[in-house]
Formats: sequence, C-alpha cells, structure tokens
Amino acid sequence: MDIAEEVGRLLIEKKLTVSTAESCTGGLLSSKLTDVSGSSAYITLNIVTYANEAKMQLLGVNEDLLKTKGAVCEECAYQMAKGLFELTKSDICVSTTGIAGPTGGSADKPVGLMYSCIYTPKEYKIYKIIKPSDTPRIEMKELFAEEVLKNIKTFIKN
Repeated sequence: MDIAEEVGRLLIEKKLTVSTAESCTGGLLSSKLTDVSGSSAYITLNIVTYANEAKMQLLGVNEDLLKTKGAVCEECAYQMAKGLFELTKSDICVSTTGIAGPTGGSADKPVGLMYSCIYTPKEYKIYKIIKPSDTPRIEMKELFAEEVLKNIKTFIKN
C-alpha cells in the first residue's frame, strides 16, 4: 500500500474530509490523493493557486505579506490553509508553497525549499521541507508531494 492509499484509509477510518491548496506541487498532491479509489468519500476541494493573485482572491492571502515576504514563507502556507478551511470547512486543509526550480531560488529561499501547512479548526502545523537544490523539477515536485503525504498521515495518526 502506498502512502496516498494509507492516508485515504485513515481518512475513511476516522470519517475525515480533506482539501488541498497547492502552489509548488502544481496539483500533484491532489493527483496522488485522487489516484486512490474511493477518494470522493473524503476529498472536498483541491485547487492549484500558483499565481499570487489566486492566493489572494481564492484563499484570502494577505497582499502585503506577499509583497514583503513573498509566497514562499510560513505565513503564506498558514494563510493558504486557513483560507481553504474558510472556503471548504474540510476537517483537514493542506497547503504547499515553495520553489521547485531549477530557477527562481535565492540565498534566503533556495530551490528545494517548501512550506506546507496542515490546518484544522482546532490546530495547525507548519512544515519546512528542504530538498537538494540540484533535484530535477519533476522529481522535486514528487519529493514535495510525498513528504506532505507522510506529514498528513502522521498528523491524522496523532
């Protein structure tokens, strides 16, 4: 059983719903979750908010935050997940924002940096994930999505 199937089984067992707001993973997390037969029982809404405008309009991410800190930061991951909760009321809302590369990184925010937030009405957790900057883009997205699935699994179990 792969990690997405394990997450699906846990969501069904615990009668939980999930939604995703993705940026750097570009829908790959959603794809992995929906690859599981029966996923319609637990998925509420998955969206790709790649552009900052989409993050602001759909998820309510603060424009000043995006101007001052950019989209790749803990606060943006949090606001994306919280905004997704406001939109969907899913039991678990997950966001991803980062730099998949191979271009676009900086000293402060290198290629391979991703923030993810798992948000529920009772608690939230922000994850900082760093992968090797020389990882090819498609593989980077794969690594990011797999890491988030592992974090969702652990979050649900705890």
